[in-house]
Amino acid sequence: MKRTDQGHFLTRPATIRRLWWLFSGLLIVTVMLQLAFPVKGYFGVDGWFGFGALYGFLSCLLMVLVAKALGTVLKRPRNYYRESGDDA
Repeated sequence: MKRTDQGHFLTRPATIRRLWWLFSGLLIVTVMLQLAFPVKGYFGVDGWFGFGALYGFLSCLLMVLVAKALGTVLKRPRNYYRESGDDA
C-alpha cells in the first residue's frame, strides 16, 4: 500500500467535498421523510414542513455568533501572561 504524505484524510479537499455531499444528502432525505411521516405541531409553527431543520440551523448559527461575541469580550491581551521584566 503506497502512502502519499497528504496529511490527515479529513483535511483533504476531496474528502471534505464528499462529506459535504453526504451530509447535504442526509439532510435532504430527513426533511423529505416528513412527507411520509407528517409532524403534528403543538404550537402551530412547529408543524410546518422543514421546521426542525430550519430551527436547528438557526439555533446553531445563533450559538456560533454568541460564542464569537463572548470570545471578543473575554479575550485577554496578547502579552497577558508575560512577566513584567520579560522582554522576549
